[in-house]
Amino acid sequence: MNRKARLEALSAFLKSRRMALSPEAAGLPAGGRRRTPGLRREEVAQLADVSATWYTWLEQGRDIRVSASVLDAVAKALRLNADERRYLAALALEGTAEGEELAPESRPQELSPALRLIADQLVSCPAVFSDRRCRIVGWNEAAAKVFLDFGIIPPDARNMIQLLFTRPELQRLAVNWDEFVRGYLAIFRSYYGQYADDDWYEGFIREMEAKHPRFGELWEESRVSTAPEVILEFRHAKAGRMQFQLTSLRVQGGQDLRCSIYTPAPDTGTDRKMARLMETGRSLASGGNGRQASDGEP
Repeated sequence: MNRKARLEALSAFLKSRRMALSPEAAGLPAGGRRRTPGLRREEVAQLADVSATWYTWLEQGRDIRVSASVLDAVAKALRLNADERRYLAALALEGTAEGEELAPESRPQELSPALRLIADQLVSCPAVFSDRRCRIVGWNEAAAKVFLDFGIIPPDARNMIQLLFTRPELQRLAVNWDEFVRGYLAIFRSYYGQYADDDWYEGFIREMEAKHPRFGELWEESRVSTAPEVILEFRHAKAGRMQFQLTSLRVQGGQDLRCSIYTPAPDTGTDRKMARLMETGRSLASGGNGRQASDGEP
């Protein structure tokens, strides 16, 4: 991401967070009717104890000097969470050391034997491993049954963000597809800020915006989360309605990988449906081990 793109991303993020914060939530009187939702720039400046002109320039993406202490005051004024604070700092303070240490990966990585074993042990919990560009590098049999057999997709095309907008089986699966996508985009944005010097992100975002207008609309919401925990409802062609709790875990070690685990929500019957689904013909697909599916798509 070059300097211009970084400042544009900073501007869009600050504006979205300001408009999402009500005066009441910020500890200000509601006042009269407002033409636009959220706080005014002057109110953010007041809460952060900075000049209205300086904050306006910051939100406009102007190339101005920003200190960590003043940026922290802005983050507090906007009630940003920990993930949003890190994203803001990565954009405004020229990235992070962690992001600069790792060179961009041109090709997806592979799961280690230990991670493949862990994935296979999650018999009734779909699990998907992805890298910092949201490229799928591994999955278990349960994921192949619930989502699709990622093995039929060429490795270079296994980007989860892209698949959510191009694969009809994934679009039919989620009862609330928008919320499903928002979770992945929140993770993707956290990487976007962390690896701000990787120009791949900017190119990918521009390509997705050009091909998929809905991507652009959801991306402009500027949600950020390294580990969103949500309940998702799926409408599976064979198993019917199922609900899962999504837990996203960072894999520690030399590889910057993430494991997204979909645990059957309690008291929904999803665990029983998953057991029956896994019994109806054993798919041989297991992410990263090279085996092919015997029964096609779930």
